[in-house]
Amino acid sequence: MTRAREREHGDFATNLAMQLARPARRKPREIAERIAAALPDVAGLAAVEVAGPGFINFRLADDARFAVLAAIADGGADYGRSNVGQGQRVQVEFVSANPTGPLHVGHGRGAAYGATVADLLAFCGFDVTREYYVNDAGRQMNILAASVWLRYLQKRGVQLPFPANGYRGEYVNAIADDLAVLLNDAGVHPADAVLRDLPADEPDGGDKEAYIDAVVERARELLGPTLYRQFFDHGLNAILDDIRDDLGAFGVHYQNWFSERSLADSGAIDAAVALLQERGALYEDNGALWFRSTEYGDDKDRVVRRENGDYTYFASDIAYHRDKFERGFDRIINVWGADHHGYVARVRAALRALGLDDARLDVLLVQFAILYRGTERVQMSTRSGSFVTLRELRDEVGSDAARFFYVQRRCEQHLDFDLELAKTQSNDNPMYYIQYAHARIASVQRQAAERGLSAAAANGPEVSRLTLDPETDLLTRLDRFPELVATAALAHEPHQLAQYLRDLAAGFHAYYNAVPFMNAEDQELIGARLALIGGIRQVLANGLGLLGVRAPESM
Repeated sequence: MTRAREREHGDFATNLAMQLARPARRKPREIAERIAAALPDVAGLAAVEVAGPGFINFRLADDARFAVLAAIADGGADYGRSNVGQGQRVQVEFVSANPTGPLHVGHGRGAAYGATVADLLAFCGFDVTREYYVNDAGRQMNILAASVWLRYLQKRGVQLPFPANGYRGEYVNAIADDLAVLLNDAGVHPADAVLRDLPADEPDGGDKEAYIDAVVERARELLGPTLYRQFFDHGLNAILDDIRDDLGAFGVHYQNWFSERSLADSGAIDAAVALLQERGALYEDNGALWFRSTEYGDDKDRVVRRENGDYTYFASDIAYHRDKFERGFDRIINVWGADHHGYVARVRAALRALGLDDARLDVLLVQFAILYRGTERVQMSTRSGSFVTLRELRDEVGSDAARFFYVQRRCEQHLDFDLELAKTQSNDNPMYYIQYAHARIASVQRQAAERGLSAAAANGPEVSRLTLDPETDLLTRLDRFPELVATAALAHEPHQLAQYLRDLAAGFHAYYNAVPFMNAEDQELIGARLALIGGIRQVLANGLGLLGVRAPESM
């Protein structure tokens, strides 16, 4: 049974009779008539009608239609909350950007989407753990450490070229400034010691990847393990603290920050690889250890341990996902950037090879947002330092607009983020349009209070005066909110809620413009209408809250 699309078809409709026609070997209309005739009287149901070739339409009684206002009044901020999830434990891992630089506007979409999916699931009765996987090990972090070291040397007067593939953002200079104070010249080496026998960098006709790897090894050699770790950890912690603060100001909070380094330190990677070895899922070739991922649905086999004995990122991913399962989550949701689509098959293959049920894993791919200033697209690169940070975006358009604009389309669809539209205070800006509806209702309520007018009791007889077509439509929209929230949560589709709120705001604005609220000659009708818009205000606030957006009382 679904809600009827057209009012003349009633409130709900089903095509069950048409589905039963073939197995029952009867005409669908005949089946529909027999079903309708057999239905018992149900409180709140005014009529059951057979229509067309075999649809069954249901019409609610007026008292059932008005009951939504009492449900909203009773539920308040919890109206729409449900126990659909029945306490199932769900882990939502999202953002998980390498801590090699500030979050940029591309990461912002994953943050807004992941946080909203988690909040929707929690509102619907799931036990949700929000997790950030901190990539605090591996090659990119070593490149960051080497970049910080080189900037530190430059600040100490050592004349050095900066690698083409180093991290160039101003934040690297800021970290080097801190270390210049803390280390008091420790780790300073002359240019000839740093550059001795290094291969050519890209500007000199060489390979930028080989050059930066050589610089990392030179940093390890000259600094030694203890001092090198200081450069590594100081860069990591400074950027990770910035990420935490940035996300917190964006309304995104986590129950757990999981360290990739802990997987190696605890032996979890060794254990996962050993288990794959026991299950016959690995083989050696040219000194490397390979996973037979093609036998488990991947398009090619994958290296888990290189010739030099170092584990690959994929080995860490295998151990991390095994750890997720061992923590007992009923469902695991990974929110990844669309550029990680190639990782999905290999991770599922690894889970199968480990004997784990990969059906418990959902991978939601989010297209990065493309930022435009006017008609000019802004290029973004963390390595070059040429990007717009999430903090800069929030400063320019506000967290409300950013959170809303990021989730108003399906996550797998490309999103062109229009900065000018996000800042516009007009009906063309969907976030402003919804917030303005909430503020407008608050203004009406203040005016009513000043005139000594009050809303009717939500379960009182006065609400039966709400008989205009726009009022019936608004009551129906309000009644849909709980099921809409549950549908959006289960489908992992926050855009459904964003669209619902826009439609509800549109219905209210049209009603406001067409109907006088303060007709003092009929205070009973005024009270009924104040009760209706009070219900609308509560639902707007609840929905905006789930999207991480404020519901202002004035604008």
